[in-house]
Amino acid sequence: MKVAVIGATGQLGTDVADAFSRKGDEVFRLTHGDIEISSLDSVRNTLSGLKAELIANTAAMLNVEGCEQEPEKAYVVNAIGARNLATIAQELGAILVHVSTDYVFDGSKGEPYVETDPAVPLNVYGNSKLAGELFIRATTDRYFILRTSAIFGTNPCRAKGGRNFVELMLKLAGERDRISVVTDEVVSPTYTAELAEQIVAITRTDEFGLYHATAEGSCTWYDFAKKIFELTDSIINLSVAAPNEFPAKTRRPKYSVLENQRLKALGLNSFQNWEVGLRSYLASTHRLNHAKATFAS
Repeated sequence: MKVAVIGATGQLGTDVADAFSRKGDEVFRLTHGDIEISSLDSVRNTLSGLKAELIANTAAMLNVEGCEQEPEKAYVVNAIGARNLATIAQELGAILVHVSTDYVFDGSKGEPYVETDPAVPLNVYGNSKLAGELFIRATTDRYFILRTSAIFGTNPCRAKGGRNFVELMLKLAGERDRISVVTDEVVSPTYTAELAEQIVAITRTDEFGLYHATAEGSCTWYDFAKKIFELTDSIINLSVAAPNEFPAKTRRPKYSVLENQRLKALGLNSFQNWEVGLRSYLASTHRLNHAKATFAS
């Protein structure tokens, strides 16, 4: 199958392109220099020229604060871009895979969200991604939308300064004696290599539609940091951030855990607990377990 991966040098896109390639697909790795998803003409010319049979979109405006500052740009990329891809996918008879986010929810449920729960975003990023979902659903029939959460992977993420949360914590541990991390947000950290394999697996079916696709289990950012330091045997004083120590510039859901209900109902869920994904990530970067971690309460 001819697969066009958009955002193919990004944190998730790299793993998605590699996963399709390992399955024997002919993969076209597209970057911003190859395709501008906010331009319908660019999307049409590029994808029709490749005769793509499956389009995997991992490109987005991801910086939450940046989306608040430039809402028009956020909608052009995350909403109109998704619509353009859906339009051309429909014209080509191609399958569209689109990655969305847990930030389409406001976090008020307090228990894992399923695909049928109403989406009520708190910020521009979440709203623009939800708009993209709706455009896709209104434009084409052969689509997979996968909402995910707190992803981390070996390839740098430009929107986060080149570092995911794991790398940021390890960098700070090398620079400081004490680190404070918040406990007021609960997420499901998801390893991009695992998500990429799930994406490939679901595209081997014709069970089109909306899916939640995250690692099993959940944790606070503090819990995530603690496990990172435990598994890398980092010597660090880790503490819970005081109230308002890191005031949020943008409203975010306090609880955005997703339940992979539809994947499980179809017997397609391949995700393991988030700690397993973290171990795999650290093993791939040769930093798993050497000495002993210490913490301060």
